[in-house]
Amino acid sequence: MIGWNGPSRRRVPRFPLQAPVDFSVLRSGIPDTLPGRSMNMGERGVAAVVAGELVPGETVGVEINLPTSTEPLRTRAMVKYQHELRCGLEFVSMSPAQRSVIRDWAKEHKPESETTVSPPASTVEKQAVEPPQEGSSSSGAGQSRGPKWKLKFLSLIALVLIVLAAGAWWKWNRSWLELESGLRNGSSAEADKPRAQVPAEVMEKLLVHRVEPVYPPEARKENLQGIIALDIVVGRDGSVIAMHPLNGPDVLARAAMDALRWWKFEPYRMNGEPVAVESRVAVEFKR
Repeated sequence: MIGWNGPSRRRVPRFPLQAPVDFSVLRSGIPDTLPGRSMNMGERGVAAVVAGELVPGETVGVEINLPTSTEPLRTRAMVKYQHELRCGLEFVSMSPAQRSVIRDWAKEHKPESETTVSPPASTVEKQAVEPPQEGSSSSGAGQSRGPKWKLKFLSLIALVLIVLAAGAWWKWNRSWLELESGLRNGSSAEADKPRAQVPAEVMEKLLVHRVEPVYPPEARKENLQGIIALDIVVGRDGSVIAMHPLNGPDVLARAAMDALRWWKFEPYRMNGEPVAVESRVAVEFKR
């Protein structure tokens, strides 16, 4: 948490991670993708810098490109806090397989809670000083050399801190350049206009990644079931960039749209070029 200087209150360790992250936010029925970059991650959550505003308490989609995985890690997370550009999120509805992927990745990394500076380092340096020989003259010479060794040690520490600060600034600056590049690329995808109306059975053959919706607890209590039909717009890259439910209760429609954010199609092509198209899909909810 921002401003906390005491010992870590996490029950599961976090590990340093610099990797691209996409946050999918559904507001007013239209999905919005915010690019970002992670700072650390564990089995329970992730901390990141995001180029946009997230609201504490809302649930967002998270897509993390782990360095050791060929496929991005896709899950949902709840926003716990946001301060300026930094935010902390707690994973929800994560499968055992996804937790296993994080555990396998974490085996090669050291937790942040363990990367602390050891206080006895100065004591070790003092012990490295040559012990005084017998006699009052030798003892006095050893005492006069003590301050010089302390000064050299402090100078070395200062040099290391300067190098670390310079490296951190360079990484931060590079991360923002990547975020700005992602924003420019994202804006061109949102500007896609549908070029054709494609039948549902044709788009179904182009579907390469499907995420099943989460049955909302409130819908389960009221025994709500049925099929939700939605009009969608698929962008040139095959992602769903807009959607609109046509029927059904709002609670099921929201759950259907939350799942559709993660669907991926092969790009629809006209004259050999990928284009944005309109289509219709159906998502079924049953107990």
